Amino acid sequence: MSVLICGSMAYDTIMVFHSQFKRHILPEQIHILNVSFLVPEMRRDFGGCAGNIAYSLKLLGGEPEIMATIGDDAGPYLARLEKLGISTRYIREVADTFTAQAFITTDLDDNQITAFHPGAMSYSHRNHVRDASGITHGIVSPDGRDGMFQHARGFAAAGLPFIFDPGQGLPMFSGPELLECLDLATYCTVNDYEAKLITDKTGLSIEALAERLDGLIVTLGAQGSRIYTQGKVIEVSSVAITEIVDPTGCGDAYRGGLLYGLSNGWSLEKSAQLASVMGSLKIGHRGGQNYTPSRDEIAARFAATFGAQPW
Repeated sequence: MSVLICGSMAYDTIMVFHSQFKRHILPEQIHILNVSFLVPEMRRDFGGCAGNIAYSLKLLGGEPEIMATIGDDAGPYLARLEKLGISTRYIREVADTFTAQAFITTDLDDNQITAFHPGAMSYSHRNHVRDASGITHGIVSPDGRDGMFQHARGFAAAGLPFIFDPGQGLPMFSGPELLECLDLATYCTVNDYEAKLITDKTGLSIEALAERLDGLIVTLGAQGSRIYTQGKVIEVSSVAITEIVDPTGCGDAYRGGLLYGLSNGWSLEKSAQLASVMGSLKIGHRGGQNYTPSRDEIAARFAATFGAQPW
């Protein structure tokens, strides 16, 4: 049972400035800002929503199929996916482009200055859901705007259940456009900030938006998550963690767990419980794809929190 994951693949370059930005940015000179930061620490992570979600799903034993666009520089990423046993057959290379990249400089107060280059992600509309075979479920996660629209329509035309996950791409859509995507989708996932934004843009309450779907899931960080489905609200508790290291990619890890459950016929509640476990495992590691729990470790954490074995 393959899950088609439509979204971005990206490199994340993280640099650490061993001071505070506030000591080097003068408010009275902001109109002629020209600063340089020495960053002795630097690392490069594999990221992007599709890559992170696929990684989470593969850890669980699922079969992710990534549908994304990459640039000429994607060789190391493709080699990584091959090593992990994740299919690359629906990943399209766009000549003369870079793979999407985020350049993040963080200071000792955890403030961040980020530059994001979309690169090949802007050509995501060149991929088509109709070209994929053997798919049972899917997700439309943040990507190029036109690609997100096209993939949502493609899943609906194929009669495939899918999650609409607008994430950081949400500001690109108008209220009517968001409603169109929700009407096409089976489920929607947002965090609490995105939930507020989507209600502001559409003029509808979360409860009203949920009526257009089989389920609307709002993640609440340390407070767990909340499922709106069939006129009911189901609270899903968070999972205890030992250390908060890096929240980057926790939402994607959550979505990997959600997709595993749904594609295996689980209830929405149990799927969200597994999703919470995956998010809790990811937060203890830097980057979106550097946690390596076994299925036994995942099952143990699930059982400790929810009182039953997941499989």
